This record gives sequence, C-alpha cells and structure tokens, in this order.
Amino acid sequence: EVQLQASGGGLVQAGGSLRLSCAASGFTFDDYAIVWFRQAPGKEREGVSCIASSDKSTYYSDSVKGRFTISRDNVKNTVYLQMNSLRPEDTDVYYCAIELTMCEESKYEKWGQGTLVTVSS
Repeated sequence: EVQLQASGGGLVQAGGSLRLSCAASGFTFDDYAIVWFRQAPGKEREGVSCIASSDKSTYYSDSVKGRFTISRDNVKNTVYLQMNSLRPEDTDVYYCAIELTMCEESKYEKWGQGTLVTVSS
C-alpha cells in the first residue's frame, strides 16, 4: 500500500522553526518527485515546495522562498521540510504527496493525513 505520512507539525511562535517529515512506503521512493502542499478547511490547495527524484532539483512557492528548505533522504525514504522564520499566515495543514511530473506540474496523488502547523502572533 502506498503511504505518505506527514509529521512534525506543532505550535510555534512567529519567527520560530519547525521541521516536517514525510515518511514514504509502498512504492519506489527514489523514482518520484515529492511535493509539500498545504490546505486549510474550505480553501484551495497551495503548493509549497517540490523536490525531484534524480537530480533533487527543488522548487518553492514565492510565499516561502528563502524561508523553507526541502530535502530528501532516499535511503530513509523520507522528505523533509525545514521551515524557518514562520509567520502566522503559514498556519495550515501540511501534506506530502507524490508529484507525477518531476515538479513540472502540480499533479499530486497518494497523500495521507497531513500535519497541523500553527504559528501564533
């Protein structure tokens, strides 16, 4: 069974940091790009960051560029999102998913339950 489990969220003050983890299983992890996206209830999905599989090229939304860093460990089958200088507007549920086009498009699948990030002002 394909699974991607996001974890590491929590409550932090503005300016603080969190490191999210995405543990993947049930597929050939290093064949696929992995994306982080966030979505609040009733809102549209917002792509946050994506990392390709082969060359580990990375992509970031304008809102997080310079503050967040995505990385992957293909031995541990895990993707990380280091989030620094957090802002209240970063508050959301964060999900990780397979991205089918090596980050060229936003085609997600097989995401699981997200992890809640809450940034207080």
